[in-house]
Amino acid sequence: MSLTMPLLDADLLNLLQTQIPLVPRPFAAMAEQLGATEAEVLARVRQLRAPAPPARPIIRQISAIFDSGALGYRTALVAAKIPDDRLDAAAAIINQHAGVSHNYRRNHAFNLWYTLAVPPHSTLGLEKTLDILHRQSGSLSTRMLPTLRLFKIGVKFDLSSEGDVTARNTATGIREKPVAAELTEQERAMIRVLQQDLPLVEEPFAAWAAQAGFSVETLLARAQEFLDRKLMRRFSAVLKHREAGISANAMGVWEVPPEKQESFGTVAASFSAVSHCYLRSTWPDWPYSIFTMVHAPTREQCETVLAAISKETGITRYGSLYSSTEYKKVRVKYFTPDIDEWEARNGTQIS
Repeated sequence: MSLTMPLLDADLLNLLQTQIPLVPRPFAAMAEQLGATEAEVLARVRQLRAPAPPARPIIRQISAIFDSGALGYRTALVAAKIPDDRLDAAAAIINQHAGVSHNYRRNHAFNLWYTLAVPPHSTLGLEKTLDILHRQSGSLSTRMLPTLRLFKIGVKFDLSSEGDVTARNTATGIREKPVAAELTEQERAMIRVLQQDLPLVEEPFAAWAAQAGFSVETLLARAQEFLDRKLMRRFSAVLKHREAGISANAMGVWEVPPEKQESFGTVAASFSAVSHCYLRSTWPDWPYSIFTMVHAPTREQCETVLAAISKETGITRYGSLYSSTEYKKVRVKYFTPDIDEWEARNGTQIS
């Protein structure tokens, strides 16, 4: 895909999305890879993170990206039917739950789509929490769509290449459902520190180490350990994809017979434009079992990718849902009191 962007910025953003070096001076390490200076890299990252108006930031956050399931959190995608005249108010109510990280209006009868996570120590659990949100929001119908099989997860946009949006990546592998780890309080404290937005200074981990009461070496060693144990997927940047030139995203939903789900998921996940590919629960009024998130500069290119997947797999019953309003997009903050406080305020509403 062709994007108008200075080469240094494109190469830098590609690097930031992949894995930021877990070393005391990560921007110096990246500068060496890019053939630039540490000062140049820091200046560009600051500009991409918080540019002067009217420019808009491209980098949303730089932090650890943890695997919710590996940390013991229960999660689900949720589809809701909300009367159009209540949609904004319903989204605002749902967004009050700190475990709601993504919330979008999409072009379907199920018009509100959000992700929900609850911690391992939740007093309500996922189902009761969703029941409360269903009633508070005035939803006509709410469907919980948990992940049954994960074929791919990993949003990384190639900002320096010009290529076919239907390009394939055969290295993509299927991920097994994680086993929840038994975490110590010290590990939870480390997670709370590492999930913050990285300071844009020469030695950004120093302040975090002081905050956690450990040396920088200990903090970075624990972060690497989290990667090795697959508790952390990566330490990297998350981009505002529209500002980076990836203006369209389609949630492709597919009716796939059970006997073809494994092969279909493997093929769909191999498309580079597909960032997420999941097998999910179905309902009588929601027959789509596999979801593919497709990112491209235009809707037409998203449709091209979906058509290519259909042609390759022979699955022809599918739909494409596009977001028209972003009500919320943040990262879940793990092991903080926010969800506990929501449950204390709302737990008496259980029917």
